[in-house]
Amino acid sequence: MNELRFFNRQKTRAIAMPLLKRVTLRFLEQAVPVDGYELGIHLVAAPEMARLNEQYLQHEGSTDVITFNYREGKKNTGPVLGEIFICVDDALKQAKEFKTTWQSEVVRYVVHGVLHLLGYDDLRPDLRRTMKREENRYVNSLSREFDLGTLQADGKKRK
Repeated sequence: MNELRFFNRQKTRAIAMPLLKRVTLRFLEQAVPVDGYELGIHLVAAPEMARLNEQYLQHEGSTDVITFNYREGKKNTGPVLGEIFICVDDALKQAKEFKTTWQSEVVRYVVHGVLHLLGYDDLRPDLRRTMKREENRYVNSLSREFDLGTLQADGKKRK
């Protein structure tokens, strides 16, 4: 039971969805246990992310990624079930801040969301360090295998 669905509801950047799907599938092969997954990934703009952030987390403003875990009882066993909302506008801002590309930020947010669904947490500093180490490991591995700059739909690399 492996199902991966993408929903692109933002117009900030044209994204090569087939490539993003291949990158995500490769990551899921590496990270997800044999129990499988049902995963929805939503690419949204800042206004929609701000609404979600306020409605579900009672936080003001946009954020980079929000993950909803639908596993029964929230146990970290069985298939990975959830949705990940990724803000492309925030990816652009954070790419400038961290001197990377918005494309690699989008992939980082996919990885980050899936790690949450696998039981990783980033609320405490020690847990955040562990999660960040895994996130970096997967993003670095994916960037060696795929040219993440080509996530720009027109095929041109952009920062």
